[in-house]
Amino acid sequence: MNPSTAQARVIVDELARCGVTDAVLCPGSRNAPMSFALRDADFAGRIRLHVRTDERTAGFLALGMAVASGRPVPVVVTSGTAVANLHPAVLEASHAGVPVLALTADRPPELLGTGASQTIDQTRIFSTAVRWAGSTAVATEDPGGPAGGRSPGARAVAAATGAPGTPPGPVQLNLPFAEPLVPDDAGGAGNDAPGGRPDGLPWTDVSPVHRAAPPLPLDPRARTLVVAGSGGPDVDPVLLAGAPVVAEPSSSLWPQAVRTAPWLLGRAELRPEQVLVVGRPTLHRGVSTLLADPDVAVYAAAGAHGEPWTDVAGAVRAVGAVPPLRPPR
Repeated sequence: MNPSTAQARVIVDELARCGVTDAVLCPGSRNAPMSFALRDADFAGRIRLHVRTDERTAGFLALGMAVASGRPVPVVVTSGTAVANLHPAVLEASHAGVPVLALTADRPPELLGTGASQTIDQTRIFSTAVRWAGSTAVATEDPGGPAGGRSPGARAVAAATGAPGTPPGPVQLNLPFAEPLVPDDAGGAGNDAPGGRPDGLPWTDVSPVHRAAPPLPLDPRARTLVVAGSGGPDVDPVLLAGAPVVAEPSSSLWPQAVRTAPWLLGRAELRPEQVLVVGRPTLHRGVSTLLADPDVAVYAAAGAHGEPWTDVAGAVRAVGAVPPLRPPR
């Protein structure tokens, strides 16, 4: 088994161990090792593979799948300008806190600056839009070693999902592959990736860290409205005690939402006295107007990973945990 093939199988095996169930692939020359490894993992029933030929489309497909599933979804592209086409989706994932893994195939570092085709500086190409950016070691005689993909793969998934207690979001793992780029054996990533922890465990098992905050000082007598957008903490609907909810489809509170509520906010008799904001609401102008009303007390639910709270109007009075609400009057 050549080093690049072994390394790609290790990376794909580690992703599966870390809970990845779907991957998006844009086939190319430099990412051929990952293409074969993902194909074999798909055949083995470990990771479901989705193939697209356009990198921009692939990035947004991975974004949507991560939003819908709540799991990290890698998008694998070849080297050079193909990587830059992921930038729009990475920015969207960054602002929405979505765990997209940009796995960017690269050429060995010695080819940088030589005029080699499809060779650009891919290091930190997404700048501050990613939560973490790293690289595997170039495939060597020990591609199954920790630096060959297992440790960086586990770290990438942990950072994307917010397991260390940091806000979740996109990450970049750069993969410099050396030739040969195609397998020279008949094995598959699903059954012969070298190394790995016993019992199918990830290389680094990161226990999720959740931050605790004191409860918000909500007025239990006030008429309360819940406004929910993308991201933010998962709130148990039981805590809301039947309070009306204005939610966007990306929110976990969407099933509890009053569908017509965004168009009723202008009615004086329905005006709330206080609003609890969960996540990042962005879709409805009526919601923005309400949150900017100086006569409405606005509070924000604290994220479990220290995510920044949304406060465009600068009106939020406190950020904290959601207390049990009283049934609405």
